[in-house]
Formats: sequence, structure tokens, C-alpha cells
Amino acid sequence: MFTLGLQGSPRLKGNTSFLLKSFMNSAERASSNIQTIDVTQKNIKPCKGCGYCEKKGYCIISDDDMAEEIYPLIRKADVIVAASPVFFYGITAQLKALIDRCQALWSRKYSLKLTDPGKNYKKGVLLSLGASRGKQLFDGLHLVSKYFFDALSADYTDALAYKGIEAAGDMKKHKTVREDVEKLVEKVTGPLVKRKKILFACRENTCRSQMAAAFAQFHAGDKIEAGCAGSTPVSDINPMMMDVMQEKGIDMAFRKPKSINEVTTENTPDIIVTMGCGEECPFIPGVQMIDWDLPDPAGKPIEFMRDIRDKLETDVLSLINKKQEPIKRNDSDMEAHE
Repeated sequence: MFTLGLQGSPRLKGNTSFLLKSFMNSAERASSNIQTIDVTQKNIKPCKGCGYCEKKGYCIISDDDMAEEIYPLIRKADVIVAASPVFFYGITAQLKALIDRCQALWSRKYSLKLTDPGKNYKKGVLLSLGASRGKQLFDGLHLVSKYFFDALSADYTDALAYKGIEAAGDMKKHKTVREDVEKLVEKVTGPLVKRKKILFACRENTCRSQMAAAFAQFHAGDKIEAGCAGSTPVSDINPMMMDVMQEKGIDMAFRKPKSINEVTTENTPDIIVTMGCGEECPFIPGVQMIDWDLPDPAGKPIEFMRDIRDKLETDVLSLINKKQEPIKRNDSDMEAHE
């Protein structure tokens, strides 16, 4: 499980930072991998409102930290935590810039009608505080968070919001904050940490393992923590694979190939499903191994990629609904495309 924190306060060691750090530390104790982005230290250019993403599905701005770092982390995350103090009844300008740039994700969901495979399990949380005690102090932040997390295909699960927090150290002195954080972390992460962990592995982590993991996330992400990796990963996923998954309405944008060693260091899987990496795939004592041995569709016609896609979805559904047994296949039916 992966929890992403978005620290939106320009005070790097202030009350908001303390609140977010408390949440992230608790999530780590609950067996989540964590990463915090200090938004104020990132190069995030403001949205141009140009409409490019509504047609193309990507932001026209490609030379800042959103494109290469933040979009992929948002897509990877199981839990996204947005933390901000109240500035004029709203979120800080720095975090709002990040949120506005997620119009690209809104466009992929609503304009292009694509589905994030993580939509059934991804969670969103707001952490906030303000100096005053007005009845409507957090109304603006709740509205922004609601639509922000919707654009990310994340369920806006809950919020912690504290009034009367102004002086340095006020949050740390709050009588219930630690208990509040622990309860919220348990609510958000409890069901996710209990999922069976399945790693889909191939050589380059550009086609087969990416599709298999996405199907597992899409069909059973609330029960299975599906990851993917390659024995010799390359820099980018296969664009033809993205096209054939888009034909199924599944959004594969912003996914990054990873190495098997990197992924297994973060989490030890319960099951590793290999599909062609052979002896290069790792042996981990106590981990069940399943070999599907599907041919690599890279460099083949798009019809071949579609066949692999459909076979993978069938096999993933079998893996979800039946015993975790090796699936043996006669690939003679694929030879027509060779």
C-alpha cells in the first residue's frame, strides 16, 4: 500500500506540517509505504485554462514537476492526503496550483471517458486547520477537496479540521490530535493493508505485467493489492498497450515501469505471476509462483496486442475468482500473428 502526502503549507515546520507528519507516520506504522511532497518546494506552473487537456488528455505544460513526478505518484497512490491551513477560507495558493493542474485527470475521466483502474479503492483525506473559529471556516476547503478527489477517482473518505490553531506548536499541544489521527488512519488504511498482494512480472514492464496489474486493480482492487514490475525495465510503457486498454475504457496514463527488486523491497508479495521473464524473475521463499508464459506483444501488430490483453483479463478474473493455480496455455492459437 502507498500513501501520498501533499504538504500545502508554506511554513515547512508549522502546525500543518506536524499534522500531516503525524498522519504519515501513523500510516507507515500501519504497514503503508509513504512519501510526502512539499508542494511549496516544487516547480508547479499554474493552469492556463487552455482546454488542451480536454481534447488530448494531457496538460500542455510538460516542463515542470507535475508531468514527470506528481501525476505518476497520484496514480500510484492508494491513499492521497491533502494538507493545508485555511487562507481566506480556501486552500493555499501552492496546493491550489497542483489541484488546478489535475484538470488533466478530470478531462481523462469525464471528457475522454477513461477509468482509472484504482477507482474502487483509492482514498482521499483532507487535513486542515485555521486560526479563527467561524462556523463556515472549512466549507471552501471541503468543496475543493470533494472535486479534487473526484478528479483523481478517489473517494473523499474523511477530514480532520481544527479551529483556533494559530501560534507555533498549537497543533502539537492539541489534546485529541494523536487519537484523532490514529482513528482516521485505521479507518482509511485498515481495509487496504489486509489485501492479498500480487505482483505481475515480465521483462520490461511495458505491456503484459502492466495490463495484468491494471485488470486486477480494476476488477478487485479492494481485495487485491496488485503491482507490476520487470526484470529489465525500460523507461516508458508501450503506447500501443495504452491504446488497446483505452479501447476497454481503462486509463493507463502516467504509469511508470519499475524493477522487480525495487517493488519486492517495498513489499513482499503473497503471489508472483510471471509472464515471460523466466529465470530472471526472483525466487522469494514462501511466495507462491505462477507462470502464465504469455508471448511478448511488443513489436507485434495491434491485433496481437488485443489478443494478449483479452487473455490477460480472462486469466486475471480466473485468478481472482478461483484457486491460485498455475494457468497452463497452448499458445498455438497465437501463431497466426507471428
